[in-house]
Parts: sequence; structure tokens; C-alpha cells
Amino acid sequence: QERHERMPRLEEIPKASLPPDMRKSTELSLEELELEVRKKRLVYRAKQRGWLEVDLLLGTWASLHVSSLNIDELNQFEEFVNLETIDIYNIITLRADVPDFMKRDDGEGVVEKIQEWARSSPLGKGEPEKYSSVKMEHNLI
Repeated sequence: QERHERMPRLEEIPKASLPPDMRKSTELSLEELELEVRKKRLVYRAKQRGWLEVDLLLGTWASLHVSSLNIDELNQFEEFVNLETIDIYNIITLRADVPDFMKRDDGEGVVEKIQEWARSSPLGKGEPEKYSSVKMEHNLI
């Protein structure tokens, strides 16, 4: 059995399985459409960790920022999303250091940006009244 090691190419996906906005799009190249699919999948994975705190923090950050990430940043974010949920939580909340393989020399890696956002976000400060509105706004419920 073949192990899933890459995202399927759009030409391998039946058109009926694509979202309506991607079935008719002729403005974007195949590579650009595949990039959009990858971004949508990463946002979904960030929102659906199974642990409310991580869903809120990582899912909200992803909803706000993934669409503007370049390829290198997208790769960094995917590496981060591939970590265990408890590790993601501990890193976002500064209970654990960013793993060495994810650190960037300039300190401007995606994980550092997520940490900075969490420190300045009302969600990162644990304001319960903000949870409900954020969950509704970013489709986290």
C-alpha cells in the first residue's frame, strides 16, 4: 500500500470533490490552485487539533495569516502543524522553546511570529469573553 507522502495533484482529484470556487477558476494556473488547496488544508488542520486552546490559538492565527505566507513560510508552518498538539500548545504559550530545527537565524520564523501574535492577542491572554466571538468569526465551532 502506497504511503501518503505528498498532496495529490489537482488533476488527480475528481472535479466534483473540489470546492465550487475551484471548479470553474481559469484565472489561476494549476500550481496556484494546488497552493490554494494546500493553504486551505493547513488552515483546516490548524483549526481541528482536538484541543480547544490549540484550536483557538493556532486556528485563529492560521485563518488570519496562512493566505499571505510564502512557500518557505508555508513549509515552516506545515512542520509546526505536524508536531504533537501538546508540543504546539507548549511552544505557542512559551512553556517550551522553539525546536532548533524550526528556529530561524533572524528570529523571524513562522513559529516566532505565532508566539508573538499569541502574546499580543486577547486569546493568548486568556480573555474568556473573546473566545465565543473568535470561534464564530473563524468557524471554529
